[in-house]
Amino acid sequence: MKWLAASLLAALLVLQYRLWMSNDGEREAWRLDAAVSAQKAENGRLAERNRQLAAEVRDLKQGYAALEERARTDLGMVAGNETFYQVVPQKSVAARPEAPPAAQPPQRTAAAH
Repeated sequence: MKWLAASLLAALLVLQYRLWMSNDGEREAWRLDAAVSAQKAENGRLAERNRQLAAEVRDLKQGYAALEERARTDLGMVAGNETFYQVVPQKSVAARPEAPPAAQPPQRTAAAH
């Protein structure tokens, strides 16, 4: 009777080990659940990006406003009836170097001959 109980207990321990520690056990199922959750989050992010790109393509196909805006920002283009002005910030007074002092003409002194 003792041998039977010991063999049943050993079989139970082996089966528990396989359930919790083997490559196709619970640990692998938990890892796969985490991978599925991460993939669903990535798919949601990519679906939103695809919606934005599809809206941009629709805008580019249907109207010229998006096309003009893209040409202005990316290519620096201006329309035919516009004038381009480039505003350059003025350097501050403190940053300008001081002008060198005016050169003094050499003074002549009488030399004894």
